[in-house]
Amino acid sequence: MKNYINSRMKVGFQNDVMLIKALKKGEEKAYNFLINNYQQKLHTYALGLTKDFYLAEDVVQNTFVYIWSHRSNLKDNFSIKNYLYRAIYNECIDYYRKRKAVTALEKKYIDALNTIVEEENENSIEKLIALVKREIENLPPKCKRTFLLSKQEGLTNVEIAEYLNVSIKSVEAHITKAFSILRKTVGDKMDVVLFMLFGVKRA
Repeated sequence: MKNYINSRMKVGFQNDVMLIKALKKGEEKAYNFLINNYQQKLHTYALGLTKDFYLAEDVVQNTFVYIWSHRSNLKDNFSIKNYLYRAIYNECIDYYRKRKAVTALEKKYIDALNTIVEEENENSIEKLIALVKREIENLPPKCKRTFLLSKQEGLTNVEIAEYLNVSIKSVEAHITKAFSILRKTVGDKMDVVLFMLFGVKRA
């Protein structure tokens, strides 16, 4: 199905009703439009749920293939965006249930992520991730290094202190500072975005 993708394609549809009708007729331009407008957004969303780049790609591709294969069953008047995100969410949750146990904290972040998708515009997740990445890059050097060792590498404060040859209090201070800076920028969605970027690391 990837051969259908054409990033330069400019065909548009005024609303979901027109898009769904075109899909049900088997119009390739409608399928291309769907991919061009949602593939990257859905991959970002799936990646936040699975923490696996290639699995997220498979989930998104399977979702598009399923919609195309079952296009005749699409309802004439419903939200394509909500349908796509819900399909991704359900497949990712099924993966979690089959492959691993979901901790209470992971479930909390997954549910919160789903709420962000349902309540805000479809670009909000990508914007939040880009914002947090930028803020992390702008952290003071020592603060940034300590924060990434904690979140990205999953080291404990003791391990970080030993690795950097600094005191545990210094490590705690840098991490606290990083969280404070990020929280001022992102607010109460910070924990969810960090979950998408780094997953849940051991304490």
